[in-house]
Amino acid sequence: MKLYMPTKVYSEKNCVENHSRELAALGTKAMVVTGKHSSRINGSLEDVIGALERERVPYVVFDDIEENPSVETVMRARALGIKEGADFVIGVGGGSPMDASKAIALMMANPEHDERLLYTKAQVSAQGPVYPAFPVAEVPTTAGTGSEVTPYAILTKNVLPDIVLTTVPGAAAQGAFSHLEKKTKQSISHHIFPALALVDVSYLQTASRSGCIHTAVDTLAHLIESHLNTNTTSYSRIYSEMGLRTWARIKDKLLRYEIGEEEREALMRACTLGGMAITHTGTSLPHGLSYPITCEMGLPHGKAVGIFLPGFIRNYGDQEEVMKMLSLLDFGGVQPFSEYIRQLLGEVSVPEELWERTMDEVLANPAKLKNYPFMLDREHLQLFR
Repeated sequence: MKLYMPTKVYSEKNCVENHSRELAALGTKAMVVTGKHSSRINGSLEDVIGALERERVPYVVFDDIEENPSVETVMRARALGIKEGADFVIGVGGGSPMDASKAIALMMANPEHDERLLYTKAQVSAQGPVYPAFPVAEVPTTAGTGSEVTPYAILTKNVLPDIVLTTVPGAAAQGAFSHLEKKTKQSISHHIFPALALVDVSYLQTASRSGCIHTAVDTLAHLIESHLNTNTTSYSRIYSEMGLRTWARIKDKLLRYEIGEEEREALMRACTLGGMAITHTGTSLPHGLSYPITCEMGLPHGKAVGIFLPGFIRNYGDQEEVMKMLSLLDFGGVQPFSEYIRQLLGEVSVPEELWERTMDEVLANPAKLKNYPFMLDREHLQLFR
């Protein structure tokens, strides 16, 4: 077994202010990556800018990160970062800005390459990664992805045939993906751990009801998929078991949406634990099945993942382990869990043609199957719906 968790995490109120010196020490000019609205409403962007100004570190803000960020957006941000001479990146927001910040940090540090580098197999030499990234700090404002402690960055990309990386002199080539229509969500090939995670539960106070529920279900999926996983170990289950117990304490209040400070703290703690868990195991089939649903139906990520959780645990190959996991969540069986998810998320109908294509894509992709520790054929996968 192995355990590797290189991200320094501070989880406390006012942690951006409290640890501004460590934030500023990551470089000489910051690229702040965020979305258009929420980081301004919840105060996180103001706090980050205040910390940088207090430490006299110059910065540039890129605030055009969309939900399910695209490769094109990453490349636009990279161009701005290089132009401004930034040498570290701060992601502020939910999973989209935090994931994008990692990809941007990679591309800024490798200006001779175009966007194909994102999906080129990572290489490591005796001196470290062949394609290093600039340092990244994350300031999460949702309790869902756990991206503040994972090395993953999920981007929306156009489907392309296999490609071979080439170097491009000078600035990166732009728009190589722009004329293809079909999109998918896919993790970049490089693992980029944040150097610093500044987790302040105060930023959750302005979250909407739907946003809170969908991100909480994403956390739940991380904990379940890590626990029931080919790569699970006694070490990874330290995180998943603690996270499942934490989630169990607020599940009834989440259903009634009685979310106060104590519940927000529990959600944020479970989120970070879920991120630590999947860092060591990866996600499994509910996430793999969700990506086409998100891209083509426009469902929020957490909801798209959540609709597959009941089928996943109902048909998992080791039901004894499923029952152990459900006991940690304080459910008496699969049926009460399934009914809970239905009440929480509502009914979702996936069109038959989309479901057939989704199954085809999953079964044809070994990367989406490797974390499921049992044989899987189409007949079995059909039951996950």
